[in-house]
Amino acid sequence: MRWMFLLLLVLNGFYYVWHQQQAPLRAKEIAPLVLAKEEKRDIRLLSESDVPARRAQSVAPVAEAVCLFLGSFEQEQQARLVEQRLLSLDIRSRVQSIDAAAGMDYWVYLAPLGSRQASLRQLRELQARKIDSYIITQGDLANGISLGIFPRNDSAQSVMQRLRSAGYEPQIRELTRAHRNYWVRIAPESRRLADEPLLERLAFDFKGLQHQLMPCEGVATPQ
Repeated sequence: MRWMFLLLLVLNGFYYVWHQQQAPLRAKEIAPLVLAKEEKRDIRLLSESDVPARRAQSVAPVAEAVCLFLGSFEQEQQARLVEQRLLSLDIRSRVQSIDAAAGMDYWVYLAPLGSRQASLRQLRELQARKIDSYIITQGDLANGISLGIFPRNDSAQSVMQRLRSAGYEPQIRELTRAHRNYWVRIAPESRRLADEPLLERLAFDFKGLQHQLMPCEGVATPQ
């Protein structure tokens, strides 16, 4: 019995020493796992942040508004009739006037002299020679003398040659000839209401009616 008691005592002592050596090792192994979980938690929360979403939203391109244009009309009154038809159907629209280049005119003139009295004397000289002319009253050529606006360059050059032969120094200026027409612009939020059946009815009631899709800030031009 005494040997058995000593053996148990030795075994208990050995177990105590072994247990004391293993406990710190387990603590060292557990601590990094806890830290790793905390790091994972931090990374997950950062990825779930709404910062990237806000950044993506800020750089997203804004689509340009597109309107439907109906036209074109030579007379504003015709465009107003179409506008009223659309408004009666709760389709938001408005008339827009467009000035389009329709050619070139050629203005022959004499430059202003030192005073209005001198220009008036020159005007009387021209009229005495049976040359059509009149005094210019406004603009950068005020007090100059206009000798006519011609739709063709050769006609303007012929008048200039005649004036040079009479001892004058005429000049020429090109003027862009504008043609105004009218379009009815349908707002983007009402574009879906202007369906094909409605456009067909309008085209039947208003001969030659065209429709175009283009940016609302753009300029409509006939096709």
